[in-house]
Amino acid sequence: MPASENNSPDNQPPLVLVPESAEDFTRRRSRIGWTVAGVILAALAVAGYTYKRYTDPMHAQESFDSGTRLFKIARFNQAILSFDRAIALKPDLVDAYLMRGKSYVGQAQPEQSLADFTKVTELRPSDPTGWIARGAAYLDLNNFQAAIEDGTHAIAANPKLAAGYNLRGSARRAGGDAKKALEDFNRAVELDPSPANYFARGATYQQIGDHQLAIADFNQVIETIPDLASAFFARAESRRAVGDVAGAHQDHLQGRILDGH
Repeated sequence: MPASENNSPDNQPPLVLVPESAEDFTRRRSRIGWTVAGVILAALAVAGYTYKRYTDPMHAQESFDSGTRLFKIARFNQAILSFDRAIALKPDLVDAYLMRGKSYVGQAQPEQSLADFTKVTELRPSDPTGWIARGAAYLDLNNFQAAIEDGTHAIAANPKLAAGYNLRGSARRAGGDAKKALEDFNRAVELDPSPANYFARGATYQQIGDHQLAIADFNQVIETIPDLASAFFARAESRRAVGDVAGAHQDHLQGRILDGH
């Protein structure tokens, strides 16, 4: 028989299928299983991330609201914990930093509040709230220059904000510059003729020896808040300085009555 006939397709030996071993089958099924499991886990991860992004802000708001309620009843330590959680869930929740800083101030820890108030100024630089809060903390810490600078930032953010002038005036007066402070308090009273601003200006008039004007400002305070002991004590000092001994004595007695003494 010719060699070419032996090589014809019809004469090739039939293919024999090698049976798949149980081990190979198990391995193949395992690879498929892991692939499916990976797809499922990836889908779950995406779903979990989406759910977390959706729910975290809500949980952050709940924690913030809880902290605010605790702050209002002066439970500052617990309030701080609530604001901690709110910030952990939503790091850009500006008001949580603000309220946590105020809670530290409430605990007489103004130095602890500075980082939070600074964060507020970074996240909302055009909002005077953070500048006012941090400036007040600096004032408590006797860092008068820093308080003046923050008051200036607050005024730049809102030139009609009386609190900015009050803050800067308080820092200037505490730092020994009563005349510059008076300029700020005049502007504060012009923008907001409140007892706080009248009292601050009256105290400044008193410091520079202009007691008649100081008395006039304390009169405004007492007219609005007739049970404010500190206003009577302050007016008594100025009345005594201008020679009104009887009026000073009367104010001092009224202050003691209101103060519970």
